[in-house]
Amino acid sequence: MAASLKGQLLVASPTILDPNFRRAVVFMTEHGDEGAMGLVLNRAAETTVGEAVPDLAWLAGDDIVHVGGPVAPQSVVVLAEFEEPEQSALLVDDDLGFVPAEVDDTDALAGGLRRRRVFAGHAGWGPGQLEAEMDEESWIVEPAVREDVFTDDPEELWSRVLRRKGREYALLSTMPVDPSVN
Repeated sequence: MAASLKGQLLVASPTILDPNFRRAVVFMTEHGDEGAMGLVLNRAAETTVGEAVPDLAWLAGDDIVHVGGPVAPQSVVVLAEFEEPEQSALLVDDDLGFVPAEVDDTDALAGGLRRRRVFAGHAGWGPGQLEAEMDEESWIVEPAVREDVFTDDPEELWSRVLRRKGREYALLSTMPVDPSVN
């Protein structure tokens, strides 16, 4: 396996036509010999956490749920920045990780989170699957910054990350969703 993509962004190239990933920006939360997992950052749903997952209203009741990917769409994961990283169920980066499924003291945990985002589902790849997609140049890799993960403007994230990458990618970022209208 090549170097791990954990903590990186995968930006969908224009060749990806699958509606689950067309113009997607995926934050990679795991990548190893057994496969890979990530969260689509730019697919905001139209419902709040409190409406969709009342059990998490204590954490993010008025926040919008994000569609993390097509795998396990009925499951929910919460990615957060922790004041105390050891409270995380699994760290992706220094203080960025997943909120545990079982929480004894919800007030203490909620008070120890700087930012959080709730995702329904995730993106997943089996062993070698992501590597094959990388060989096909389906994905463009870019280092993630926290503002990508917690963006207030998910619809513009694909273009913004490509512009940041520069050169030919900046030009690509201006491509309309339907090139035939160009």
